[in-house]
Amino acid sequence: MNATVFLVDTLFSLYLMVVILRLWLQMVQADFYNPLSQFVVKATHPIVGPLRRIIPSIGRFDTATFVLAVAVCALKLITLGLMFGGSLNPVGIAILSVIGVIKEALSLMFWVLLLRAILSWVSQGQSPVDYVLYQLTEPFLAPIRKVIPPLGGLDLSVLIAIIALQFLQLLIQDTFPM
Repeated sequence: MNATVFLVDTLFSLYLMVVILRLWLQMVQADFYNPLSQFVVKATHPIVGPLRRIIPSIGRFDTATFVLAVAVCALKLITLGLMFGGSLNPVGIAILSVIGVIKEALSLMFWVLLLRAILSWVSQGQSPVDYVLYQLTEPFLAPIRKVIPPLGGLDLSVLIAIIALQFLQLLIQDTFPM
């Protein structure tokens, strides 16, 4: 049973990360023609496309993609709940789904920041993925750099952003234990 729970949880979480990544790419207006962006769009468009006809966007915020993220998280909770034979409370599932999307978004931000930091040592900005990671993370890192400039060529903004993300994740976990 543990292997099945792991597999179900992992598959839902991976697709949820792709959906959140689509929302994030749209919010920062990242390069649409980048291979990473194209993968994300192709993986989510079969569901987001029809949803957009029903649910309009609010400014740059794509509500159809957000609704899909919440729905994926709700399906994950329902599936795992049914596997354990638990009761299904629709209001509880809705609230936990929104919290789950926020937690997953913070986790995705952590991994993207970590990947950007590692790639900055290796690829020197030559990869198309580097450019998209730059576009995704720069809105968070630029304000930090204004407060704490690079010290002796060492940019601490990624470290500070990761610490802040970990703090937010722990705060949410303490406030809403799931």
